[in-house]
Amino acid sequence: MFNKNKPLDNSTSSGLGIPTPPEPAKPTPAAAPISAAPARAPEPARPASRSSSLSTLSAGVKYEGNISGAGELQVDGSLKGDIRVVRVVIGEGGAVEGTVHADILEVRGRVSGAIVAKQVKLFATSRVEGDITQEQLSIEQGAWFQGRCTQAKRDTPGANMLESPTPAEKPAPAKTDAKVEDKPAA
Repeated sequence: MFNKNKPLDNSTSSGLGIPTPPEPAKPTPAAAPISAAPARAPEPARPASRSSSLSTLSAGVKYEGNISGAGELQVDGSLKGDIRVVRVVIGEGGAVEGTVHADILEVRGRVSGAIVAKQVKLFATSRVEGDITQEQLSIEQGAWFQGRCTQAKRDTPGANMLESPTPAEKPAPAKTDAKVEDKPAA
């Protein structure tokens, strides 16, 4: 029952003579590689369609001037000027008075001016007064649109709508040589 050859070691046994399991070896700071980074929780996945360069024009503020860049723009306030960015979202309280050039345009508010974009979506709360030149157009029931829409040509692959000129490529009105005379009713 007892082994007389081994003396009882209190560090490896409990008070009842049952040996305790050895503790795992702790790594020393010198043993850890220098390039090891501390463990961090994984970051949540980000949507691929969103860019980190979103600018917002806040509600209740009036802005005046032109805006251009390679990012995204959310318009919740009132802007008097032209916009030329990759993606524009005009919120329900947003209003733009000027030309809007974008690859993607979503309108929930108001636009007074020409629109040139690859994809245009007019939501039910939108009110647009001006001509639209686009590749794709979606108009929800309840949206208000006054103007002409022209489908842009897709001849050049990879063409950027931001580089296209303003809607000056509209056909000129037809000219006639006919004269109209008002004759009094007999």
